[in-house]
Amino acid sequence: MENTNKKLLEVNNLKTYFYQEDGIVKAVDDISFHIDKGETIGIVGESGCGKSITSLSVLRLVPRNKGKIAGGTIKYYIDGENPIDITALDPRGTEVRKIRGKEIAMIFQEPMTSLHPVFTVGNQIIEVVRLQLGMTKKEARERAIEMLRLVGIASPEQRVDNYPHELSGGMRQRVMIAMALSCDPNLLIADEPTTALDVTIEAQILDLMQDLQNRIGMAIMFITHDLQVIGEMSDRVNVMYAGKIVETGTIDDIYHNSKHPYTQGLLKSIPQIGEKKRLVPIKGTVPNTVDLPSSCYFAPRCEFAMEICHKKEPPDFKVGSEQIAKCWLHKSREEVS
Repeated sequence: MENTNKKLLEVNNLKTYFYQEDGIVKAVDDISFHIDKGETIGIVGESGCGKSITSLSVLRLVPRNKGKIAGGTIKYYIDGENPIDITALDPRGTEVRKIRGKEIAMIFQEPMTSLHPVFTVGNQIIEVVRLQLGMTKKEARERAIEMLRLVGIASPEQRVDNYPHELSGGMRQRVMIAMALSCDPNLLIADEPTTALDVTIEAQILDLMQDLQNRIGMAIMFITHDLQVIGEMSDRVNVMYAGKIVETGTIDDIYHNSKHPYTQGLLKSIPQIGEKKRLVPIKGTVPNTVDLPSSCYFAPRCEFAMEICHKKEPPDFKVGSEQIAKCWLHKSREEVS
């Protein structure tokens, strides 16, 4: 029987907390989302909202000394039918290491700190390929050259022996993409992959990722604070604020029919070419995530806040066929206890 399950990753009620002397930091606080095969899902929000911790949780890379997954499940459908609960695996065990890189790969924010400075870029790709695919050193070197060529690096036979400091920022980011794709993952997590790159190089990297996705068929979890980039890359979007997903929808939902005041505020703060309209910043600052109250976290900054917003956390309200908003403004759309 043909497999019709499109689901690749399913995150349910994920909680990732950091335990500090002054309290518990709820970096990721009870979020749920899924990624289908071959699609791109965007996760957007201000710095400190929990985007990167979400990605590190998926790969079980949360620092063990202070943080841990406190609840929820992360299910990866390795064959489309029988999911593996990643949260149940030992983060140092062989099972989770088989998933990292081979099934789910990640591009980190800053390639200069992610690439080892004393090894050539070729050796760093070769190490990943030999570990995950069991290739010989010669086969792995050929694979490394092939991947550098795939991501558009000129003269890959020479560049494979370069050290990271010998490459430009854009080329280092291409090396990171080559390394991430070297084992043909089903899911690529891209955490702010164009940070610190100029706009020309940024456009090239985004075009490259879309081209590779079309050729390889992988899914992408794209993390950024930039709604304009999300608009170019994603099929669906999760908007995060203070560790929670406050709105979910398609690109059209989010851009043209957003229902959460925070999403609306983000959109109003984006400059548009050719428009003289004054930008409207979101007043206030992101709250301290230590021991947050059991109410709407955005209420102190929200121009539409009501009495209930300061007393009780809103549930997820369905506000469209594929759109959900965590906001009391929509309480009339369904019954609330």
